[in-house]
Parts: sequence; C-alpha cells; structure tokens
Amino acid sequence: MLKWLSLSRTRPLQAVRWYTDVSNVSTGVQQPEVPAAVAGTPDKLYSRLELQMKGIDPEVMKSYATFAKTAAEHLDIEVGKHWALRKAVKDRLTLLKSVHIYKKHRVQYEIRNYYRFMHFHKLTGSTLDTFLEYIERNLPEGIALKVTKVELQELPEHLRK
Repeated sequence: MLKWLSLSRTRPLQAVRWYTDVSNVSTGVQQPEVPAAVAGTPDKLYSRLELQMKGIDPEVMKSYATFAKTAAEHLDIEVGKHWALRKAVKDRLTLLKSVHIYKKHRVQYEIRNYYRFMHFHKLTGSTLDTFLEYIERNLPEGIALKVTKVELQELPEHLRK
C-alpha cells in the first residue's frame, strides 16, 4: 500500500531510499539487492568484432575510424588491425540521353565507394553493446556500417572426450 506524503522538500534520492525502506517493512520480506549482471545469465564472450565501413568520402571514413579506435581504447577494448582498400570500387551506369532515339548520345554516371575495415578483439557482451551503441549514434552521414561478431562458445559435451 502506498502512503501519500509531501516529498517536495526532500531530495529525490532520500525519497527513493525512504520508499524502499517503507515498502520492505510493509511487505515483511527482505529482498537482497543483486546486480542485474549476477542475477541473469552469464555475459557472452566475443573473440572478434569486425566493422566494415562503406562510404563515398575517404577522409570522413578515416576520421570516423580514428574516433572508433579512440572510443575502443577508452573502454579498454583490444584494437586489432585496421585497413582500407587502396582503390575505390567504381559502379558505372550508362544511359541514353533520350529514351526514344539517338543511341550515340549517352550519359555515363559513376559512383565510387570506399571501404575500410577494423578489428577489435576479446570483448564481453555488455562492453560490445555499449561500444556499438556509442559508435552507431555518432555515425556520420554517407557512411554505412556493417558489424560482424564472432562469439566464443563452449565445446559440446560429445567433443570434450
């Protein structure tokens, strides 16, 4: 049962502590405080995380790769190798200027896509989620990000023997 009190002059943290004390006393059951990580299933382990970046501006991708590397170092994630393809992948599209006639009058469009790859090693599930959320929120325009995770798993029982 909730009690109506005027808590406007108290600090929010004290009000929350008071409410938890009152609720524990009213139910008569002491609930031990257990962190969420301990209470649930064990955290997954990942041996490698690969980021594949695709964009149209190589300088923006280089800057973003530096940002991702700095973020990984702040989270104590082991940074593996990172590289970029030497040349752009070019997609050419040739169209007629007029859809009806004059095959000799054409227009050619070209799209250059640049790629960059980064590897990170030895991550836990919670660190990986935090890292991915942070770098995805700061993803600049014009860059596509593809993430590949390699999870560590126990050997099955029939293979251990």
